Amino acid sequence: MKTVNIALGCVITALSYVIFLIPHQIVPGGVTGIAMIFHFLYKSPVGIITIILNVPLFIIAIRVLGLTFGIKSIVAIIFTNILIDFFSYTVSITTPTDNPILAALYGGILLGLGLGLVFRGGASTGGTDIVGQVLNRYTNLSVGMWIMIVDCVVITLAGITTRSVELALLGYLALFLSSKIIDLVLEGIDYARAAFIISTEHEKITEAIYEKMKRGVTVLDGHSPYSKEKRPVIMCVITKKETHNFKSMVHHIDKKAFVILTDVFEVLGQGFRRRF
Repeated sequence: MKTVNIALGCVITALSYVIFLIPHQIVPGGVTGIAMIFHFLYKSPVGIITIILNVPLFIIAIRVLGLTFGIKSIVAIIFTNILIDFFSYTVSITTPTDNPILAALYGGILLGLGLGLVFRGGASTGGTDIVGQVLNRYTNLSVGMWIMIVDCVVITLAGITTRSVELALLGYLALFLSSKIIDLVLEGIDYARAAFIISTEHEKITEAIYEKMKRGVTVLDGHSPYSKEKRPVIMCVITKKETHNFKSMVHHIDKKAFVILTDVFEVLGQGFRRRF
């Protein structure tokens, strides 16, 4: 399933550039945005330039996010950008609209959907996507929000280079939409979940949540009316995108653990941002 997410995400990301963003000169930020600026100035291929500019980030992806993530990201970066040049120069694809606002809207939505699917597959398409994933590990801001912050700088430079305030504003619009769609794909509508675990290995599970997930834990006093035994109940709150890793970790420690997961509308406190 992860491989399917990455492959589908790469295709959608490439199409967002070829169909909407590149034809209307809308730069949504990132390393690909820098490659687009070179394309507008020197007619250089966007995909190849993006791959070249991403080489230093390959090292960051492997060193900070792990070998598996790094290898997946390299494959995703190469695949996405080969598709961009393939669709641009080999396949005759025309933009369905002459309206730049519609291009920014649908380009941003498609871009966010594509990147979100790639992230769900445990990879990245390079550029500020990698920066966003790295910063997300050490801060309270979401991946999409970090991408938006970093990419604003690139869009501003694009506006200065092209001497078009309007194109820069459209770039900000596409960036905003893509960041929101990324968060929606990764976290869903319910952005957090509360977990309750009953297990004979509650001490090991509690330690694993602290050490591996960096999440706080509250242990509630529980007991079984039938057996009259005390059964500590572990309670913690995790983000929706952490759910899969959380379940795998608990199952690895205790296959017989009783786990309840429920959606949470909002969490106020350390480790979580305000919903609105």
